[in-house]
Amino acid sequence: MQIVKQSALALFLAVFTFTVSAHPHSFISLKTTLVTDGTELSGLKMRWTMDEITSADLLYDAGNAKPGDEVWKKLAAEVMANVLGQHYFTEFWHNGQKVKFLNRPTEYGMSREGHQAVLTFVLPLAQPQPLAGQKYTFSTFDPSYYVDMSYAEDSDAQLPAELQKRCTLAVHTPKPSEETLSFAVSLDKEDAPPEDMELGKQFAQQVTLQCQ
Repeated sequence: MQIVKQSALALFLAVFTFTVSAHPHSFISLKTTLVTDGTELSGLKMRWTMDEITSADLLYDAGNAKPGDEVWKKLAAEVMANVLGQHYFTEFWHNGQKVKFLNRPTEYGMSREGHQAVLTFVLPLAQPQPLAGQKYTFSTFDPSYYVDMSYAEDSDAQLPAELQKRCTLAVHTPKPSEETLSFAVSLDKEDAPPEDMELGKQFAQQVTLQCQ
């Protein structure tokens, strides 16, 4: 099969040609847990599970490597470098202002789960953020919508035990207009939407954290 290089898919290094024509062409299942000391939020612990076709190239390179083998560290570093080039594919907001991230994750790794590649990492905020009485929102998405990045279940965005009595976490799934849906369907695998359209953002789930 022909391997198609896509700048929007730098995250995956390479993907195989698909027979369908509509965006998205690749899928990542998200799981996120807040990193906190109980009073401040310092980051997001993320787990990205890639679909089997997207995973194929990475898992081929890994061969029969066991957990902890050097090849997993190399693959994780390569993929993580591309994730960092896209600002973790994540936006985090507080009071109408973007919250900045550190340039490097505090930890990261890659593993195999059946026929799927799994990337885990901690996205660190540049400065810890107070929780008491505060509201935050965050979204993870590919701006081009070549890759669908989403939570399969609302419970895949999780509160740590120490926050469950005084904070709530809610996942909102948008409903793009028929015009937007039709445009996404019309895009072939080699097409890219205008950057200022932010197509992926229109499909992105938004997670809201509200604390007492």
